[in-house]
Amino acid sequence: RGDVEVTAGPSIQLYTLREQLEADLPGTLDALAARGFTEVEPFRFPERAKEYRPALAASGLSTPTLHGRLLTEGVDPLRVLDAAAEFGPATVVEPLVAAERWASADGVRRTADALNELSSHAAARGLSLAYHNHWWETEYRVDGMVALEYLADHLDPAVGLELDVYWALVGGVDPVALAKRLGDRVIALHVKDGALGKDGSGQSALGTGAVPVVEALRAAPRARRVLELDFFDGDVWEPIDDGLEFLRRHDAR
Repeated sequence: RGDVEVTAGPSIQLYTLREQLEADLPGTLDALAARGFTEVEPFRFPERAKEYRPALAASGLSTPTLHGRLLTEGVDPLRVLDAAAEFGPATVVEPLVAAERWASADGVRRTADALNELSSHAAARGLSLAYHNHWWETEYRVDGMVALEYLADHLDPAVGLELDVYWALVGGVDPVALAKRLGDRVIALHVKDGALGKDGSGQSALGTGAVPVVEALRAAPRARRVLELDFFDGDVWEPIDDGLEFLRRHDAR
C-alpha cells in the first residue's frame, strides 16, 4: 500500500519499551539497533516527534509504521499526518477506536468513512493509513459479521489493517483464519503471546503462550512483523530478545 514495502522487518512497537524510552530515548533506540532491529513503530505520535527524529537517525532505525491517533475527539488528524510525513514514506496506523463504536453497523461505518476521508490527505503526503485492532473489534458482531471484517468491507482499498493476532484471539476469533480471510488487506501483524487476559496481563515471549504465532505468520506472509508486549512482569528485554530470536527461527519467507 502506498510506497511502503511490507516485507521488511522485523519491527517493534515502542510502547513495549515506554518506561525505558522515558528514561533514555536515544539509548533505548541504540539498544534495539544493536540487537538487530532495523525498524521501530512509535506510539502516541507525534507528541515526541522532535525527539525521535535525531535519535532515529543516529541509531539507523526507520519508521515504516507509526501509531497516531487520528479519530480521537479534539485531535487534528492533518497535524498528525504532517508530522508523520517528515519521517518519510510510512503507514500511519490508527491505534484505537473505543469499544462502543463497534457495537453497531453505523458506528463501524463512521470509522470506515473517517479513515477513507483521511486516506486522500495521507496519500498527498506520501503516506498511507491502517487500523489496529484490540479485542472488541473481533468480539462484536455487526450484521452477522466480525466487526473488524465489517470494517474491512467498508474501507477504501488504500486503507490497510494492522492485525494484532493476540487481541484477535482474546476477542474469540482464530487469528490464522482471520488473516487468511483478510488477505492482502493485512499490511502488518502485531505479534505477541501470552495467557489471553482482556486486561493484557500474562503476556509472555513468543512461543510460550496460547497464540498460534507461527501459523499466523504463515497466513500473512507479506505483512510486516511488529513485535509487542503491552505489559510484562519482569525485565522486558528478555521477551524482546526471545521474540526476535523466535521470528528469526520460525519466520521463513
